[in-house]
Amino acid sequence: MTTLAENATAEPATSERTAALAERLRAAVGTERVLTDRTQVRTYECDGLANFKVTPAIVVLAESRQHVVDTVRLCSEAGVPFVARGSGTGLSGGALPRADGVLLVLSRLRSLGPVDPDNRQVTVEPGVINLWVTRDAAPHDLAYAPDPSSQLVCSIGGNVAENAGGAHCLKYGFTVNHVLGAEVVLPDGEVVHLGGRAPEHPGYDLLGAFIGSEGTLGVATELTLRLVRVPEEVQTMLVGYRSVEDAAGTVSDIIGAGILPAAVEMMDALAIEAAEAAVSCGYPEGAVAVLVIELDGPRVEVEAQFKQVEEIAQRRNAFEVRIAADAEERALMWKGRKSAFAAVGRISPSYFVQDGVIPRTKLPEVLAEMKRMADAKGLRVANVFHAGDGNLHPLVLFDDAVEGQAHEAEELAGDILELCITSGGSITGEHGVGQEKRMKMGKQFTPEDLDTMQLVRCAFDPDGIANPGKVFPTPRLCGERPGVRKGEHPVQAAGLGEVF
Repeated sequence: MTTLAENATAEPATSERTAALAERLRAAVGTERVLTDRTQVRTYECDGLANFKVTPAIVVLAESRQHVVDTVRLCSEAGVPFVARGSGTGLSGGALPRADGVLLVLSRLRSLGPVDPDNRQVTVEPGVINLWVTRDAAPHDLAYAPDPSSQLVCSIGGNVAENAGGAHCLKYGFTVNHVLGAEVVLPDGEVVHLGGRAPEHPGYDLLGAFIGSEGTLGVATELTLRLVRVPEEVQTMLVGYRSVEDAAGTVSDIIGAGILPAAVEMMDALAIEAAEAAVSCGYPEGAVAVLVIELDGPRVEVEAQFKQVEEIAQRRNAFEVRIAADAEERALMWKGRKSAFAAVGRISPSYFVQDGVIPRTKLPEVLAEMKRMADAKGLRVANVFHAGDGNLHPLVLFDDAVEGQAHEAEELAGDILELCITSGGSITGEHGVGQEKRMKMGKQFTPEDLDTMQLVRCAFDPDGIANPGKVFPTPRLCGERPGVRKGEHPVQAAGLGEVF
């Protein structure tokens, strides 16, 4: 087995085809926006998952919708694959370039607004940073609900590609619940509009299919977002426990009582240690696990439910309950959770960030099994996750200077995903499948399931040039009919593709 850490950086593929395409791109979008120099294009060799690195042949720094249209159209005409990239914060290799293709960078498309407070909407370009939307909506007592931990730097286009969530997705839902419409450049360069400004549209939900498709169906150039009213009251508590089981049990008890918090986040002892080392968040000393619980809504309702939650926590043996007195204390409680991923670098030279989902009622047994699996390999796993909806983010810690440890860590990360599947969950909650998890898709879905999904992909991209090699274990031959097949396709015989 070859580990991710052992994957050598793929060098850009130079050919007459890509060289000719580069010249056509320069003529279309401007010489200064087309990069082919190796030292420049290497800047874009990976996204937030640095274990995979591929140096693209060409990088296009788009600054307008027309630049995107021209780039995609020219790629289609030349038969050259392309990959769209936003801020590059993704954690599944979804924006990993192609050595023989074009990397289309959208971070300069940053038009935002104006906010429409009456309809609670705003239209943005894909390079707009997530937190900017709430910043501009705040004067109208509105906010954009999806809040991934990287919201200071991640882009709306990337959030749409991965269907990003965040701490408050328990109550407010994922990105798909907050996008009303999208202008999309299809893989042949045609511009289409999916959804719109109205809350509902007749016909097939093509917008829903596009959100979370990880750049395999086209490139968004404009997005209409739904905004939510800032709640009248927000209350946050930090709860410390001596056992993971009590913390996990509290989560199930809260939901079982009919209370839907805005967020319920959990961190174990290793994650707490890392956060303290990084940002001195002051979490309860000696805690084996902590919960950050936030309720929002009408003041009377929040105050009543908050008392219930506190009682539930006490029944589950919480040894310390802190209630944020003001926005500053609330921010400090969240600071440790929001910094957890990066903070783990303080306690481990290297780590894998994983993302899976399980039924929340199985949290205690799954976390116990994860520890057993880690102990068997002599590794540590720090857990920080959205406990309310069972979206786990185990951080597998290792030292790549120790021979064989990267291999063991990668195996453990894969085993954790399979544990999620066997527990009735999924291989991803919000990070996407990308390059990293595509070989696990066959563990979660049947060949018939995968074939049906790829029929959708082929309908949008029959030539297979939009972010190829992502999401699915093997590419589908779009000219093939679904169902039973006989004999071997010539492309399959040549080792260039596999028919399910």
